[in-house]
Amino acid sequence: MTGPTIVELDEYAARRARLMQAMGPDGIAIIPAAREVIRNRDVHFKFRQDSDFTYLTGFPEPDAIAVLAPGRPEGEYLLFVRPKDPTREMWDGYRAGPDGAKRQYRAEQAQEISQFAAMLPSLLGGRARIFYTLGEHALDPQITGCVREIREISRRGASAPVEFVALETTLHEQRLLKTAAELELMAHAGKVSARAHVRAMKFAKPGVQEYQLAAEIHHEFALEGLEPGYGSIVGTGANACVLHYVENNCALKDGDLVLIDAGGEYRGYTADITRCFPANGKFSGPQKAVYDVVLAAQLAATAELKPGNPSSRPHEVATRVLTEGMVALGLLKGDIATLIKEEQHRRFFMHGTGHWLGMDVHDVGRYKVGGEARPFVPGMVMTVEPGLYIAPGSAGVDERFWGIGVRIEDDVVVTESAPRVLTGDVPKATAEIEALMKK
Repeated sequence: MTGPTIVELDEYAARRARLMQAMGPDGIAIIPAAREVIRNRDVHFKFRQDSDFTYLTGFPEPDAIAVLAPGRPEGEYLLFVRPKDPTREMWDGYRAGPDGAKRQYRAEQAQEISQFAAMLPSLLGGRARIFYTLGEHALDPQITGCVREIREISRRGASAPVEFVALETTLHEQRLLKTAAELELMAHAGKVSARAHVRAMKFAKPGVQEYQLAAEIHHEFALEGLEPGYGSIVGTGANACVLHYVENNCALKDGDLVLIDAGGEYRGYTADITRCFPANGKFSGPQKAVYDVVLAAQLAATAELKPGNPSSRPHEVATRVLTEGMVALGLLKGDIATLIKEEQHRRFFMHGTGHWLGMDVHDVGRYKVGGEARPFVPGMVMTVEPGLYIAPGSAGVDERFWGIGVRIEDDVVVTESAPRVLTGDVPKATAEIEALMKK
């Protein structure tokens, strides 16, 4: 196992420098790595590193702690890691150890994880603010207990921290704006994920199982070194009306519309794509009517990802286009503005139109600042995913529409000019989809 390339190491160093500058000279940040989780008995779930920890260090191992201490003479960037252990490495794989943490990941100081408790008082002493999110990690009692002890002896000259600051206020705002290196990784994840969706469309036909379509998607991911960024959704027929359907255990039927929501994760960054297509390769009249309304909303919302526009604008635009379409289809009746004000559209469109995207599929960063929707700036990445879901038995709705669920989703970068769609290689016009499925 080797460490990151020099380019990656420079990127991580720049991230740490930005965070420490935002923290100020009297702040200290403590960022725990993820821990291994038991799946059953003595079998673990596949390990996935904590996103914040990865963002700042690139260090891939569990049971580690990163500390950023601006101005510390012995080193501003510390890593506490598992010790080298030839026996455990024979069973479980390579460990960097303290020497590897310095050599491969540029830690200025590295210690075995067992030394963290002993060093904590000296690390916290003299710091005014601790940048650490309480309530999410097993370290809480250790850190708060240490602060309490420092405060108890502060009358003898020690300076105790006076404030805990959640990482959301600094690090997560930093993560919201993607660098060129991050966008390159996301673009690759988007391209591979798009190929996976195209592969699934070509493979689909009546009689194929939902899990077989998921397998086609995951096969394409694996060929390029990606893995699912979240639980893949493959819903045929009425299953598409269940927003987080993950059973994927039904067979496609002639006349079904199939919804696939799946994205691959590449080196810590995930794509998020949703497409819908007919199992038999031909949209029915009702399916096309609903689909075209959602597509119109998706295109209109995407166009609103421009610098200066409020981040709420895509949803507002999509909601209006969808509501107009629902009235035209007979799903809703009444004045458009009144229906939106009364949120009548939520009967068939009950979720938001997008979310931040990056290392997490629902990525970090506030949507509002000072109580107002924050404006878009270049470097933000948001999904655009309007939908309509008409459950079987929907009262007052033409039965031709029952069981139709449609969502169309792309990953979009805010740029200085036009929005940049990272996932546009998957067709989404009905004629394009039908032509693809004929091949």
